[in-house]
Amino acid sequence: MSLWLRSALLLLLIALAGWWLTGATRSTADELPLHTGDVTSGERVFWAGGCASCHASPVDGKRARGEDKLLLGGGLELDTPYGLFRVPNISPHDQDGIGAWSTLDFVNAMRHGVSPRGKHYYPSFPYTSYARMPIEDLIDLEAYLKTLPAVDGRIANHELGFPWSIRRGLGLWKRLYLDDAPVADIDVSNSELVLGQMLVEGAGHCGECHTPRNRLGAMLSDRWLGGAPNPEGKGRIPNITPGSENLAGWSARDLEYYFESGFTPEFDTVGGTMVAVQENLAMLSAEDRAAITAYLKAIPPVE
Repeated sequence: MSLWLRSALLLLLIALAGWWLTGATRSTADELPLHTGDVTSGERVFWAGGCASCHASPVDGKRARGEDKLLLGGGLELDTPYGLFRVPNISPHDQDGIGAWSTLDFVNAMRHGVSPRGKHYYPSFPYTSYARMPIEDLIDLEAYLKTLPAVDGRIANHELGFPWSIRRGLGLWKRLYLDDAPVADIDVSNSELVLGQMLVEGAGHCGECHTPRNRLGAMLSDRWLGGAPNPEGKGRIPNITPGSENLAGWSARDLEYYFESGFTPEFDTVGGTMVAVQENLAMLSAEDRAAITAYLKAIPPVE
């Protein structure tokens, strides 16, 4: 065999390996549990996941309020160091939203970051956290989303520079960083901590903003919830571990009341992008807020 032919075969093998490594991993229909979506449970997951905070269509250039939060036509723009991300329409509109999706399509989007056509989603959509959610919760969430108004209008594509614009490369990124294993080591015999971990690490996707990232945009688990640069602009997202200067002196009741009302122990009020998060947390039960608090008090401190 000539040197030229050997070189060509080697290049072909490398190309095939690269194509395989960057491909999409998806669940199959056989992997879905026998579970009928529960709308009431799905509404709870909706608020825990903060779906409206990103996907509700802006009104007069501002984040939606009141009933407008249920109009999930997308359109919010996230200006990041990687480029401009535009949040899509996830209303039950058959053409412009996700109304034509199957349950399997929805689960694959949420757990694997893959579209119904097998296209990778960018992790500006926090499937890296949603992958830790129980599939039953995802099915419930889909059932609730189907009850909301269909909103027409397809959102424009992202605007990203090279190499981030090469979407296929996300397949390799996912092999390195997409993991459905829990982050923090907790006492799994404590049901409240288990619930708190599910809400914080999964649906609540708190780590997406509160955890610093490496140069490729993956969260640094050794500094879990230890504070990070603001992904949408200037300033920093605070440390919310027990090592935080701001939260170390807060009691569990202080935190629960903050989540419920937006007031700090110093009678200050929540501000910035946390306003929307707090409004979502206020829609949860007292038990859910207590579980979130217990988890935040139990994780390792980051100084």
